[in-house]
Amino acid sequence: MDHSDHMNHMNHMNHSTMEHVHPTMATTTGHDHGGGDNGGHTGHMMAMTFYFGYKNVELLFTGLVINTPGEMVGACIGVFLLAILYEGLKIGREILLRRSQVNVRYNSMPLPGADGTMLMETHKTVGQRMLSPAHFLQTFLHIIQVVVSYVLMLVFMTYNAYLCIAVAVGAGMGYFLFSWQKAVVVDITEHCH
Repeated sequence: MDHSDHMNHMNHMNHSTMEHVHPTMATTTGHDHGGGDNGGHTGHMMAMTFYFGYKNVELLFTGLVINTPGEMVGACIGVFLLAILYEGLKIGREILLRRSQVNVRYNSMPLPGADGTMLMETHKTVGQRMLSPAHFLQTFLHIIQVVVSYVLMLVFMTYNAYLCIAVAVGAGMGYFLFSWQKAVVVDITEHCH
């Protein structure tokens, strides 16, 4: 099969006059993602650089468009609280898991000590039943955690600096508020310090 004729046609095409239209641009032109001066982002094409702006910022859904400073402040507060919720959910699931653990077993193993005496090293084994209310609750909370994490990721992918800062500060605040309750496991029989 000879493709040389097709290749010659491609080489002689003038691409400077062709109009390349993004699929979403065909129906939603005229919007921008910048501040009052257009911010360098025209149309509904996804911004690929961070920008500060509050005019025509689509947030997750087509109908949810930010157009005023007040709407941007409200969106940032909502995103901030959602990021705090996400961090709290992670720590809360960990606390619930600790409380619902069953089948506690202790396994002891004799170890020779440095001075010839025998030391006993004890290991605690815990588990959880698959068909238990606690596991169903953990599964439900896991689904919520995954959904919230993807929503926060999509908010960050707007590249709007105000919203990105709200995600980051909210995650930091959530970690500050909840992480001190995180389980710390210390093995007192650990020989390496």
